Order: sequence, then structure tokens, then C-alpha cells
Amino acid sequence: MDCIFCAFLADPAPPVHTVLRDEVALAFLDHRPLFPGHLLVVPVRHVQTLSELPVELVGPFFERVRRLTGATERAMAAKGSFVAMNNRVSQSVPHLHVHVVPRNPKDGLRGFFWPRRRYVDEVEAGRTADLLRAALAEPIE
Repeated sequence: MDCIFCAFLADPAPPVHTVLRDEVALAFLDHRPLFPGHLLVVPVRHVQTLSELPVELVGPFFERVRRLTGATERAMAAKGSFVAMNNRVSQSVPHLHVHVVPRNPKDGLRGFFWPRRRYVDEVEAGRTADLLRAALAEPIE
């Protein structure tokens, strides 16, 4: 399969720490996060850019992004978040994806030259995904 994100949706899928998967979107931990809890949210339907996302999926897709953003902030005890996407330029995988990154004041991020790191091990990644799934399941006030 040419698209690694489509491979994550296939059966069987390569191992990935999934936080949400439904008929609209898949959300999983970035394997090189800016901070623990950094998610990638991709539409189930393969499209490369936002302008290619069918209009009937825009609302449902971004509702998932909205919910995941709140869950990320709660789970990671973050004061805020950075939510972004690239279209073609700087898009590392040619499948639409939204980055949801927990942020805190003075977290060290400046501009767009941000150091990435890997999780210490699969246990740390698994615990982080568990925290995010639990926060996603909480009722929104």
C-alpha cells in the first residue's frame, strides 16, 4: 500500500497507538511527537488535501478534531493546544492529516522549527494513548 495512513486503516493494520477510529476519522499518536499526546487525525477516506475532502465530510471530520483537541488538553493537563495541517508543501504523508499538539506556556516551541522526539518505549506510548482515550470518553461540559 502506497499510503502509510491508509495502511493504518487496513486489516491487518501495522501497529499504531489508536485513540479514535470510526467511520469518519482515525486518530493516533504521532511516532515522533512534539510533546506526549501529539495526535494525527486523518479522514478514513483517502484525500491528499483539505480542498479534496468532500463537503459532506468537512463537518463530521472537524467535529472529531474538535473533540480530540479537548481530550488532548484534558488528558495531558495542557493549558492549550496547537492544531494545524499542511497541504502538499511540508506534508510528510500525502494523506490529509491534522496535528493536535498539547501546549503549555514556556514549553520551548518557537516558530516552526520544533524538536521532535520519540516515546521512550511502547509502554510510555501506550499509557499516553490510554490517557487520551479516557479523556475522550469524558462528557463535555
